[in-house]
Amino acid sequence: MAICSPSFPVRQRAWRPEEVPPFPAVALKALNLMAGKDTSLLELCSLVRPDVAFSTEILRIANSPLIAFSKEITSVVQASMLLGFQRLKNIVITVGLRAYLAEPFSPVLQSCWRHSVACAMIAEQAAKASYFDQHFAYAAGIMHDIGRVVLAVSMPREYACVIERGADQPHDLLLSERALCGIDHCQVGAILVKEWALPEVFSAITACHHDSDPRVTDMASLASLACLLADSLGFGVVSYRSPRGYAEILSGLPEATRNGFPADVEDLTSKIAAEIKMIESA
Repeated sequence: MAICSPSFPVRQRAWRPEEVPPFPAVALKALNLMAGKDTSLLELCSLVRPDVAFSTEILRIANSPLIAFSKEITSVVQASMLLGFQRLKNIVITVGLRAYLAEPFSPVLQSCWRHSVACAMIAEQAAKASYFDQHFAYAAGIMHDIGRVVLAVSMPREYACVIERGADQPHDLLLSERALCGIDHCQVGAILVKEWALPEVFSAITACHHDSDPRVTDMASLASLACLLADSLGFGVVSYRSPRGYAEILSGLPEATRNGFPADVEDLTSKIAAEIKMIESA
């Protein structure tokens, strides 16, 4: 049954950044590490170890069949040594986003979560082919839609209406968000970068990923490409009435970037689905 009227419903309240729950401190620390503000593995491990939820999730992932170490991982320090510092930071950020979402996941939040993980994996792959920092690219993919996540968490009814309406193109979605929530997710993302004291580089990533040229000239455009490809692979949040296909998107990329992706869409889709399943079942 539809939860929204055919026309835009009247907003009952405005979105207020001061009412938004803080992002997990451990994940914020990892984001600063990604941006180069801090470089200490010991510092990250010291932050993660006392946090029972984070430590448990990391150990479960480290011991999952997809990672498949030959021996049982029993400590965060051991996990960091075997996974590698960069992989550990990626996991911390991913677990942080998952922890931020209320459980049980609503269908909208589950779509946001899966879209973010898909974007992170695609951004990392695109970065390898484009000679960008692939580890930071993963963080960019995870965090590019944090504004949408926060809107879905803080204004669940209004955002469910946004999703139900659908859109022709991403820019139409932003118009719907402004009409129903009073602000769009790109604007929210830029505000959160300041509110949470994130590295400034995330400002363009969160605010401009629907404006940037997906030919990968910077991290914002890389996030834009990842977002388009994630949607084309079935990891979208909104149903677009005029979607772009995987092959069409790849055809517009420089040869080096295009060659970084498999021609067979099923290969990439299966890889992303396996990673999401591994994290969700950990």
